[in-house]
Amino acid sequence: MNYKDKIDKTNLPKHIAIIMDGNGRWAKEQGELRVFGHKNGVTAVREAMEAAVEIGVSYLTLYAFSTENWNRPEFEVNALMELLVNSLNQELPTFQSNNIRVNSIGNTKDLPDHCQVTLASTIEQTKNNTGCTLTLALSYGSRQEILDATKAIAQKVKNNELQIEDINEETMKQHLYTHDMPDPDILIRTSGEERISNYMLWQIAYSELFFLPIMWPEFSREHFYECIYLFQNRERRFGKTSEQL
Repeated sequence: MNYKDKIDKTNLPKHIAIIMDGNGRWAKEQGELRVFGHKNGVTAVREAMEAAVEIGVSYLTLYAFSTENWNRPEFEVNALMELLVNSLNQELPTFQSNNIRVNSIGNTKDLPDHCQVTLASTIEQTKNNTGCTLTLALSYGSRQEILDATKAIAQKVKNNELQIEDINEETMKQHLYTHDMPDPDILIRTSGEERISNYMLWQIAYSELFFLPIMWPEFSREHFYECIYLFQNRERRFGKTSEQL
């Protein structure tokens, strides 16, 4: 089925978040090392990115490296860091030609210095692009994000810059890493696993969740379009009844 042609362009999701899972298992199925899967996953990233641009999705956020991923074998972590640098350098012309603005969330100060430099350079060179915002979640953990926001709010209360009775959901939202983007309308996870894995726990409260039975290197723009099509055919009630909509 050609899902792209069935999508209602007047009802597009503003923000799609993706948990890119299954690189290692896909590589194992090919008789290769896990790093082979990560390298092939870059093609799927390009597929998602170009699909978002083609259809008109404003925000695409990719879970590229979690805080827990630091616990993986040193060889794999180092390979992922080098892959990040190489991919950013290679994809810069694609970012520019597609008017993509690159952004990041997470504790990027934990990344190796050369990764921080390349990431900062890419963000700077694309900052004036006005198309899709591609956000890379790097050294990211949602629990840590919520803790950081809570501490920042507490500090403002301590400094008499904020009154406790004035704290509301908007206060929390403005102190999250994602304060400058809308909450995801869609969350996609590949690999068949059905869990959130510490990803955008506050932000996905009302997201539509799609768990795909494919590994990340197998992900294509047709999968991207299929999720949007299915999203448009779901009834989003936000706590209301169908009759109230």
